[in-house]
Amino acid sequence: MKFKIMTTHNDSLLRFMTCGSVDDGKSTLIGRLLFDTKTILADTLTQISNTSKKRGMEAVDLSLLTDGLQAEREQGITIDVAYRYFSTGTRKYIIADAPGHEQYTRNMVTAASTANLAIILIDARRGVLTQTRRHSYLAHLVGIQHIVVAVNKMDLVNYDQTIYDKICADYLAFAKEIGLAQARDIRFIPMSALNGDMLVDRLDNMPWYAGETLLEMLEKAPAAHTEQSEEFRFPVQFVCRPHASADADLHDFRGFMGRIESGDIAVGDAVTVLPNGYQSKVKAIQIGDTQLQSAQTEQSITLLLEDEIDTSRGDMIVKTGSNIAPVKQIEAHVCWLSETPLSPARTYIIRHTSRESKAKVGSIAYKVDVNTLEQQASTDLKMNDIARIHFKLAQPLMVDSYSNNRATGAFIVIDESTNNTVGAGMIV
Repeated sequence: MKFKIMTTHNDSLLRFMTCGSVDDGKSTLIGRLLFDTKTILADTLTQISNTSKKRGMEAVDLSLLTDGLQAEREQGITIDVAYRYFSTGTRKYIIADAPGHEQYTRNMVTAASTANLAIILIDARRGVLTQTRRHSYLAHLVGIQHIVVAVNKMDLVNYDQTIYDKICADYLAFAKEIGLAQARDIRFIPMSALNGDMLVDRLDNMPWYAGETLLEMLEKAPAAHTEQSEEFRFPVQFVCRPHASADADLHDFRGFMGRIESGDIAVGDAVTVLPNGYQSKVKAIQIGDTQLQSAQTEQSITLLLEDEIDTSRGDMIVKTGSNIAPVKQIEAHVCWLSETPLSPARTYIIRHTSRESKAKVGSIAYKVDVNTLEQQASTDLKMNDIARIHFKLAQPLMVDSYSNNRATGAFIVIDESTNNTVGAGMIV
């Protein structure tokens, strides 16, 4: 069997998340999108139709498409992150339905970490709430570039434009306070997810709104790595030395295998291997048996260099002259994921790309109250807490700030005694 070689990264794939307060209609919105784009399987539709009838509902409850956990069905809320996939004639989508409750902040951070767009739902009857502010802050923290504020349930306020305009003004005022309005693309849309108004189809209830429908916004939204020029970053995952091969030509083969996290590379480019600083030029680029002249973000490749260089897993290959250097101290915003609190007295492992280093907490600058966004003094972190922390490292890491490069600006914190992931960090 032959596999198709992917020679370009996929600009047509959009990852986005939905977030909002309880009963703002996140799951219904996703269900309506899947239904109106005709991507629900017939047996699935039959199943949720039967469940809706058992609950005494006249219409099909489309929110059941995403509320998959038994605990969620019983409570009528979203706890875990539910992922759904659909496609249109022009692009593919991965949707993350994130939980809205404060005690599931870590779940939302997980969903947001790979999203390129966030849909923040607001109930038109209730306006901007504390949870709206928290979700917007978290989206801002993890670097989501595009925010769509969906003012839902407009049918319950008689499609009143005055109410919609006030909510937009209130949200923009808050967004300016946290720097969200200046740094992000924010768009607003009135809708009724239950009735499917302004999601895929434009009904006649809001003639005063001349903007795009939600699907039209999603169709035009840029995907990952298409908005800013990022420098080449190639963490080495494996050094390929096929000494045991029957092919004598491969006995001297030395290829560095990994995934291009950002930027692009071409044969003949001058490169530097960090942290040792050795320099060389790209001799060849391979994907399987296919020879490439160049490669770009998200491709998994094998790099061959002109010189014999002592390189191993965890090293990073960059273009010579790149603005990056090994560091043994980092400052980062950290979301604590574990039920066991962070202890400054303990040693942790930081895993950054394909490299690991033991680390100690140097200091905790402050902890953020995710409801009021107030900065508070703290000596430890509990589950779902977010804080700015200074780490001291045993081994050097090659890092970028998270705002410049989400791939090389992120890391996870590991408990060395249990090997559990206990924190997620974003380098300042």
